[in-house]
Amino acid sequence: MPKKHLPEILYNPISMVGAGIATASFLTVIFLTAVDNLTQHPAPYLGVIAYIVLPVPLILGLLMISVGALRERRRRKKGLSAAHLALQIDLADPKQRKAATIFFSVTAVFLLFTAYGSYRAFEWTESVAFCGATCHVVMNPEHMAYENSPHARVKCVECHVGSGAGWYVRSKLSGAYQVYATAANVYPRPIPTPIRNLRPAQETCEQCHWPSHFAGQKAYVNAYFRSDETNTRWTIALLMKIGGGSTDRSGPTSGIHWHMNIANQIQYAATDSMRQVIPWVRVMNRSTGEATEFRSTENAVTDEELAKLEIRTMDCIDCHNRPSHIYRPPVRLVDRSLAAGRISSELPMIRTAAIEAMVAPFTTGQAAQDSIPILMRAFYAERYPEILDTKKHLLDSAIAEIRAEYGRNIFPEMHVSWKAYPNNIGHMTDLGCFRCHDEKHASASGKTISKDCNSCHTILYQGTDPVPTTLGAEGLPFRHPEEIGEMWKEMNCRECHTGQ
Repeated sequence: MPKKHLPEILYNPISMVGAGIATASFLTVIFLTAVDNLTQHPAPYLGVIAYIVLPVPLILGLLMISVGALRERRRRKKGLSAAHLALQIDLADPKQRKAATIFFSVTAVFLLFTAYGSYRAFEWTESVAFCGATCHVVMNPEHMAYENSPHARVKCVECHVGSGAGWYVRSKLSGAYQVYATAANVYPRPIPTPIRNLRPAQETCEQCHWPSHFAGQKAYVNAYFRSDETNTRWTIALLMKIGGGSTDRSGPTSGIHWHMNIANQIQYAATDSMRQVIPWVRVMNRSTGEATEFRSTENAVTDEELAKLEIRTMDCIDCHNRPSHIYRPPVRLVDRSLAAGRISSELPMIRTAAIEAMVAPFTTGQAAQDSIPILMRAFYAERYPEILDTKKHLLDSAIAEIRAEYGRNIFPEMHVSWKAYPNNIGHMTDLGCFRCHDEKHASASGKTISKDCNSCHTILYQGTDPVPTTLGAEGLPFRHPEEIGEMWKEMNCRECHTGQ
């Protein structure tokens, strides 16, 4: 009989099975730890699997060893026969040696494929396909918008989960309810935002976009089109005051990113779930500790009401609230396609026709895809019937572009469109900047939060030339493309520009 190196009571079925579980778990932990340390960009879930999930069966296996040993000791005290695995292998016997070789070879291959399969399953759970395509109807709008966003090459989990066990557990608990809501068909349409349990931007966004990297000014040339017969182009060239910096090496903070938590802390309270109505703002200079409160004269709240509201410290997503899931309004989609030449401006009133087709009340995406060509051709059959013959190819191309943009931005089944999700960057079709910058938030001393256009950008050029020929570095006063006098100074853009 071979010599036993461990206490006799450990050679029982329960302890042996526990030892097998503990050994397999321990070896898997070592494997994943090696992958975690050797991979240049380890996956967010990897450390959680290795350090949180796998230790559970490891501890269970160790407990089984102890339970089996205690049970075996009691059996022996009662005079019962030893409970052991009656397995003896004599490698001198050719048959047993062959059987052992086959057994251990198959076991090694099985463990290898099991480890590979487990890792592939883990990779699948953190893939974009898992997040966006598993529950197709629910997540199709988010998935489609994500694939056409600036972050299309950033995995969902890198923003929605990040590294570490704490947020992994939160995301899984949230995901468990989402699975139930989907199975029971009780999920809201559209999915409400902002997400309440989203990880702070400093722990996700700033892994790539860090404050000291924001600097200087950036030029933007935006093309708009009038809803007239010739689709007159109106170009506005802006110098956006991005600003940024930090309080240590990169110079003083300035520009739009002055709002971020670099040298200033901005807190606010909103009275609605979408954070669009903001009656109270507090600005504190971190270096001096000086703080100023601004209260809205239009949406006033009492101190008692304010005490019941959530006081939120402003971070990236308060402005960049649609960084990866952007649903653009039809007016911007059509303008963009006209500017890029994907819709020909030779088609009279094409801007009007396209927008009208996109905002029609469809019940399903398929109904929209089927109806848009009918609506577009009916528009020209009534007003410009000659177009159906002389410029049919241009109209067909425009219809294809409109259908494609509709499919990427409007999802009737989930009630998802630009209307459902305000975009806080800018102020054209949503309140955006004007939630606070409205000259109606005043401090006790009478100071207001400015609505001056030049606070965030300098207008270099505006006019009907397709490409600006001269730019004024000193900045120009804003001139509305339509003759509306000074009305634009008294109103917010979105009161007229609804996105359609």
